[in-house]
Amino acid sequence: MDRLRNKIRDIPDFPKPGIIFKDITPLVKDPATLRLAVHQLLHPFLGREITAIAGMEARGFIFGSLVAWELGLPFIPLRKPGKLPYDVQSVAYDLEYGSATLEAHIDAFNANDRVLLIDDLLATGGTAKASCELVEKLGAKVEACAFVVELDFLGGRGKLSDYEVHSLLHF
Repeated sequence: MDRLRNKIRDIPDFPKPGIIFKDITPLVKDPATLRLAVHQLLHPFLGREITAIAGMEARGFIFGSLVAWELGLPFIPLRKPGKLPYDVQSVAYDLEYGSATLEAHIDAFNANDRVLLIDDLLATGGTAKASCELVEKLGAKVEACAFVVELDFLGGRGKLSDYEVHSLLHF
């Protein structure tokens, strides 16, 4: 995991003073490291009955779509309001520095779907918990959540206590 850790850079005071942002762009810029991250994200779920991958806007799209492609599964984007062209279901939630809403098409999942949620970062858990709620509102089951980075000191895993959580890097 040192190869992945070395590709995450700290950006102090972004998006506001006191926050140290974990920047994944050096990781996604390096094809070999990106491939390693994707394989490490999906590895615990090989052979499981997962039927769809969902990723949160925006960086969850990067990792989620690649995991979906590797597993030969559909990718479902969980988007910010106003970005999806069809009828949507939505969930509002609080972030560590504001509030937000996620949406998905009303026909994104079916009752038999077992979904793996993917994002780049687990911080306070607000986005991930809202994503789980959205998937379940649409009738599917969340099989697990997977993240490239987990900021342990923010306690986001606690909000996901009803779900299996897999994180590659812990800070």
